[in-house]
This record gives sequence, structure tokens and C-alpha cells, in this order.
Amino acid sequence: MNIAGTNRVWSGSWVTERLGIELVGDDRLTELLGLALRRNPKRAHLLVSNVLGKHVPQAPSVVYGYGFTLGRRVRELLGDDDAGAAVVLGYAETATGLGHSVADGLAVAPYLHSTRRPVPGVAAAGGFEESHSHATSHLLLPEDPALLVGDGPLVLVDDEFSTGNTVLNTIRDLHERYPRRRYVVVALVDMRSPEDAGRLDVFAREIGARVDLVTAASGTVRLPEGVLEKGQRLVTEHEPRNVSAATAETGEHASTDQTPTLPEAQTPADASTDRAATHPGAQTPADVPTDEAATHPGAQTPADISTDQAATLPGAQSPADISTDQAATHPGARGTARPAPTGPHPTTTTPATPTAPVTPGRIDRVDLRWPQGLPDGGRHGFTPAHRARLEHALPAMAARLAEALPADARRVLVLGFEELMYAPLRLARELEQVVEAEVRYSTTTRSPVLAVDDPGYAIRTRLAFPAHDDPADGPGERYAYNVAGAGFDAVVAVVDSTADTPALRAPDGLPARLAEHTPHVLLAVVPSYVPAPLYVAAPPGERPAMLPEPLRGPAFSSYAPDEVGWLLQDLSGITLEAPTEEREEAVQSGGAHYAESLPVEYQPSEHYQQLFHAALHSSASRIARAVGAVTEVVLAERSPRPVLVSLARAGTPVGVLMRRWARFRHGLELPHYAVSIVRGRGIDANALRWLAAHHDPADVVFVDGWTGKGAITRELADAIEEFEAAEGITGFDPEIAVLADPGACVRTYGTREDFLIPSACLNSTVSGLISRTVLRADLVGPHDFHGAKFYRELAGADVSSDFLDAVAARFPEVADAVDAQAKELLGADRAPTWEGWAAVERISEEYGIHDVNLVKPGVGETTRVLLRRVPWKILARAGAGADLDHVRLLAEQRGVPVEEVDELPYTCVGLIHPRFTRGATGADGRAVAV
Repeated sequence: MNIAGTNRVWSGSWVTERLGIELVGDDRLTELLGLALRRNPKRAHLLVSNVLGKHVPQAPSVVYGYGFTLGRRVRELLGDDDAGAAVVLGYAETATGLGHSVADGLAVAPYLHSTRRPVPGVAAAGGFEESHSHATSHLLLPEDPALLVGDGPLVLVDDEFSTGNTVLNTIRDLHERYPRRRYVVVALVDMRSPEDAGRLDVFAREIGARVDLVTAASGTVRLPEGVLEKGQRLVTEHEPRNVSAATAETGEHASTDQTPTLPEAQTPADASTDRAATHPGAQTPADVPTDEAATHPGAQTPADISTDQAATLPGAQSPADISTDQAATHPGARGTARPAPTGPHPTTTTPATPTAPVTPGRIDRVDLRWPQGLPDGGRHGFTPAHRARLEHALPAMAARLAEALPADARRVLVLGFEELMYAPLRLARELEQVVEAEVRYSTTTRSPVLAVDDPGYAIRTRLAFPAHDDPADGPGERYAYNVAGAGFDAVVAVVDSTADTPALRAPDGLPARLAEHTPHVLLAVVPSYVPAPLYVAAPPGERPAMLPEPLRGPAFSSYAPDEVGWLLQDLSGITLEAPTEEREEAVQSGGAHYAESLPVEYQPSEHYQQLFHAALHSSASRIARAVGAVTEVVLAERSPRPVLVSLARAGTPVGVLMRRWARFRHGLELPHYAVSIVRGRGIDANALRWLAAHHDPADVVFVDGWTGKGAITRELADAIEEFEAAEGITGFDPEIAVLADPGACVRTYGTREDFLIPSACLNSTVSGLISRTVLRADLVGPHDFHGAKFYRELAGADVSSDFLDAVAARFPEVADAVDAQAKELLGADRAPTWEGWAAVERISEEYGIHDVNLVKPGVGETTRVLLRRVPWKILARAGAGADLDHVRLLAEQRGVPVEEVDELPYTCVGLIHPRFTRGATGADGRAVAV
């Protein structure tokens, strides 16, 4: 047996002497690992890491240094280009913090860890099984569906690589969904047998990918014949006598009040100065190259760096096995361990004579002021940008912890919570640099392990308490090892807000149990980060694993790529146009829906184009004022940083102009997307899923050009209500923000005047060359975005930018007027009166139409009737002037009468032919050439 040092007791010797288990391999194996036993039908022994920070309290600098150094080695292996394309995946629960630290070492890679905690509303992007674990199911819940997509290397991080089954299961599952060319497996120790090592090589050849392995040490475990049965008997012999056989067989243990108190209250070997070298956590970690550690501000010097080397590394910490007189002189040491009372150390957890009652310690809360919106870990993904935010916030959070600690505390434990390992580790690492006390770090765990208080056994004491995060597998015990009786003057328990429950605060909860063994407990709660629910993925071939990114110009539309992202699919290569008369007959007969085809794009005459430019020139200032006013109302009432979502396509130019106003007036760069909404079919639910996956739904502001009778307003409200009920995604505000609200249908508008908006005069040539949206079952599947066409061939007639630039050029001259108009709007009663809807119903009856869908009020809607539908007649308000010049011209071209009406609430109203048959175009049913 390789014992690290002549005066040390290896923390695996107790198990080795009784079961004959041996660690064979690198010299550093016994420095990194101890042994313990657990009741598990698959594997009785447990490799206990001395540098992981899970079961054995360790200096946070050592724990973080190991992971960070492994990450540096991975980056060197991959090279900068591949490292930049890599994704790091850690395993729950033990390796969540290690994987995070590895990702820090790569510096440029995002991080995700698996989880055993389902998160309501967040769909899994994958999962796998851990064959030897007591709790097997791993979920992958990335916030960004694209995180696992790509050909860059996938770096898988676990604490130990024992059989390779977990890694094989992971790669097998992910490679089927997201195939890639390279994988890198990272572990503190590689303990595979030669047979297991060969399996990984064979598997890599089968899937046609390269698999590399990076570890701190390697070896194998020699297991004698019958070791499983012998180990189970040993566990039965030494576990508490009041644990029933039935309970023990299931891997569950006695409730907290049945756990013997004396073994937990014993002083571990490292609590007294003269026995520090025998503590299971007192092993010398593997050496970290000095040049690597020095290059990262958080990288720490492990124990085996010589004193003169350590002196060159700021913040180097004293490792666990440095004796008291050594620690006082070690560079970076923050004080010494206060000797705890010594006494007998029983070798089993058999209950002994009860000790006298101990006065519980004080329990206080400390507000970390965790940065808003910063993920608490990698459960849903953690990017380099998140890491930068955390680095910036850590000093202030550590200072709050330091201020809350007792002034005389000499030995402090920062205790993390199951999968929440990284945030407590970084807090502990930062605290280590600002306090004089000796700081140690470990976490609670769901893994039941036998505790035997012997210097040659890795788990000296076990503190049990009820689960307090409403786990998916039901209530049960959780554990903190090597904490009870360890002489800590204070314990900082760090949990996430999901676990901050009445069960945590109960008399037998974690803080109360800790208070039995330390004079001061601080409870720090990190907000649980829960992203918007993701688009649900399914097996390949059934539905796509993710929704595509928005289409952008110049590949799709003539708008600049930053002006708008289209949540649509490109149907440009498909013939969808049909003659107007054929479409109208099919729609009115019920044989087709208007969104299943497209009208032939109207090509304006030279005279009509002149009318457009004249209208643009005369109305640009009025439009600019309305754009500014509605944007200011949105910023004041809806969100300080709204996500503009225009209803394609009439809303898209307005959304672009609102975005330009926010940049002009406030220096804001607002995201802007365009989505499809179809009367009678609702809004594109897949587009809503995409938005919810990338933005807070509460920030989304739907934008349209104008209201007519309010049909789309009602359509959107109904669609959002149906979507939320079906998907469980909430927060979208269905109220539309519009440039003009002549129908009095919404609260958020720039004006309620019915005036000409030049973008209504044309079709695609004023809307980025994009068609109206298409929803047809043979082209748009249930998991696709709605479709549209990009008319590249019409680029010569495109005036989209002319319209936007002409209006935006008026922003400076209307700024003061906008301020006054916005102030007036914000102070006014803007409750919808639905005057427009009432007027439409009246007109429908008066003209014998009896269908409000065939009555299109307002200048914009009337123009659409003339361009896309079969018009019957136009109603114009008496005395309407130049705003109707283009309407009169179109009506003349199509042989449609214009009837002046007194007291019309709109400038004009377009009536679609109510009894259309093919060939009917004008009022008398005669076809008229355009």
C-alpha cells in the first residue's frame, strides 16, 4: 500500500484492512482519495475525494485550484479556436462545482451541469443514467436551446472516472441529438480497469468521434472476491442499530432524531493541532504548475508547492494538513485552527452514552445582495459573461459575509448545498482572502454514507437533517459529513431560494442541526435562477430539437440585420400567389383561409408612386411625432427596456421606427422581432416559445401599425390566453402598441387620428420586400414558424429604407412636440371605448353585409382592400382631403365607387364585395383591369 508520508494515517486504511480493497496507480492517489462504505446494492465502497469539497472540508483555494488547472490543461489540449467553440458539461451532484472551475480554466466556454431537480416549465434537452449511483436520473435543462448544438468539443467533467458507464451513457444520448466530432472527458482521478478503458476507445470508433481524457491522477481499485457482500455485512455491523433492515436495503437511513449524537459530536482528527496530519482531508493535493496558477486571479497554490514558490502567489492558502505552527508562517495563511477538545474516538457509529445537552449556537441570516438575474450556477447554463458579472460582485458579497462573522472566529466553514457548489465555493475562496480565520469549504449531499470516527476512515462524522427543497423523489434525509465536532467557530450555510423553505427553518432543519455543533450559523440564500420555459424537444425525427434563430437581412428582407429579426420560415422558393378573384371566392366560400395563399404583388403605376412620395413628404413629421409618443408611453408604462415584437408585416416598419426613436432619444438598443398573427388562427405559438426562451415575456411589447375595428387586438388577447393555458408560459401582455388607434381599441398609441401612414400605401416594397405571412398545413408544420416570402426580384422598386429614413430624419425637429404629446397621453384617460367596432357593426347592418369581417375601417385597412381583396365600395368621410388621394386613384383603377358619408368616425372605410363570384370586381360585378 502506498501511504503518502511516514507519519500519516491514510483515510482509506480502515476499509482496506477490513475488506482488502487497494488503490493501485499514481503515487498521488492516496493523497487525493480516501475510502468509505455505503449501503448500495451495486458498489459498497465509496471513493472519497479530499480535494473535491463535497464530503471532506478543504481549503477553497485547493478545491478551486484543482478544477481551474484541469481547465487550463483542456484549453492547451484543444487550442484557442476549439476552446472557444467548446461547451463544458458537469455532472450532478458531486461535480457541479468542479465542472464550473474547469470552465473557468478554459475561460471562453459556457458551462452547463446536469441536475436531478426538475424545474417546472423548463423542458429537458436531454438526460442520462448513472448506473452506480443511489439516484440515477440526470436532466439537462439549458436556458438556451442552442447551447448543446454545434460541432465544437463537448467537455464532460466528473469527480472520478470509475467504470466509464456514465460518460458512455451521456455521450450516447447527446451524440444522437447533437452529434459532434470531439469529446474531452475530465476527472480528478481515472480509476477504470483496463477492460473499461478499452470500452471507451471502442465506443469512440463506433460513433466516429475523438475522445480525449484529462485527469489529475490515474489508477485502479483492486477488489477482492466477495467484497460487495463483505462490505454490506460491515456496513450492517457498524451502522446505527436502530436503522431497520428494510430501510437500510433501500438506501434510506433513520430519521434525524434516530441518528446517534455521540459519534457526530466527536472531534475529528484535524480539530486538534497535534493530530492535524491524520485527518482524512489532510492529504497533499497534486501539484499545480506555478505558471498556470499565477495567470488566473482566482487560481490558488496547492499544498505541495514549496514555501518560497507560494510566496510569489498572492492569496495562496494554507492546505489542510499544515500543522498549527506551520500555518502561522505559511504565506497567505489567515490564522490557525483553534484546538478543539480532545477525547476518545470510537471506531463505529454505535450509540454511546449520551453527553450533556449543548447550548445551540446562534443562527443569523446574511443578505449577499446577489446580482439580479445572475444564475446561481450552471443548472440552466453559465456563460463567460455571467462569470465576469460574478467576479465583479464577489468582493462585495464576501465583505458582507466577513462583516457578519464573529470577530473572534478562527475557523470557518462555508457549507454549500447539494448541486449548489460553485457559488459557495467562490464565496469561500473570496472570504479566504479577506478574513484572518482559517476557511474551509464543503457541501451537503443526498448520498448516504456510513460514518466511522477513525483516523483511517474518510467519513468521520455524519450530520443528518431532512431534505428541504421539496425534492422530486420525495422527502428523505440529507447529510453533511466531517462537519460535526470539527471545531468550526462559524458555519456559513449557502442554499438557493428554492431550498429556503419551512423545512429548512424547522427545529430539525439544517441550520438548527449545525447550531448543535458550532456557536454561530450564518444562512445565506442565493436566488434560484429559473429561465423562461424552453421549447420542448423530442426525439430526432419527431420534432426539431430547437427553434431556428430569427431570419435577418440581407438574406431575408431588405432591412439591416440589426433592425429586425423575423421569427418566420422562408418560403421564397414556393409559388403561393393566386389571382385576387380566385382567392376571394375561395375565402368567402369557406374553401380556403386567406393566409393559405398570397395575392399577386401589386406593382404601382408611376402616378401612384408619385402619390406615395408626396404623402410621405407631407406626413413624415406627423408620423415621427406619433412614433416618438408611442415609444415614450411604452418606456414609461410597459418596460424601461422593452422587447419590441411587431406583427408582420404592417407592424414591422413601425417597430423599426420605435427602435430608432429609442436609440435617438435615449441611447437604447432595443431588440426587435417580427412575428405572424393570423385572423381566426391566432399568433404563431412557436414564435412565442422562442421569445420566452430568450427574453422575459413581461418585457415583450407587441407592435402594430394601426387599429381598425380591433379584430387583431381581440385575436391577440385570445391567442395569448390560449397559449398560456396550454404551455404554462405566462407574462405576455396582449395589449398592442400602435402608431394610430382610430378605433379606440388600445391604451398604448401615438395618436387616435385616422390619417395616412404611407407604409399602408404599398405592400412588400415598403415592408422590407417581405410578403404577408402564410399558414398552410402542407408548408408549416405544428413545430415550425409561420412562413413568408422575400421578393428579392422587386429590389428595384423597394422604398422600405426611404420610408424609414424620411420619418427618422424628422426626429430632431419633433422632439419637443413629442415630449408634450407623451406627457399629455400619460396623464389622459386612454381606456379603450371600442368606438370603431360599434361603427363597423352599424355599417355592416346598414349596407346589408351582415359580416364585420368584410368591413375594413381606416385609411390603412381601406388601402389593403384595394390592393389585396375584391372591393365593393369605399365610404369616405365628407371633406376628407389629400389623405385619400391614393385611395381615390386605386378606386378609379379598379372601378370601385367612392361614397361620401357624413359623420363617419374614420377617414374612410373599405367594403369587401359581400356576395363575390369569380369575375365580380366593381359594384356591378364587372371585371375591371388594373
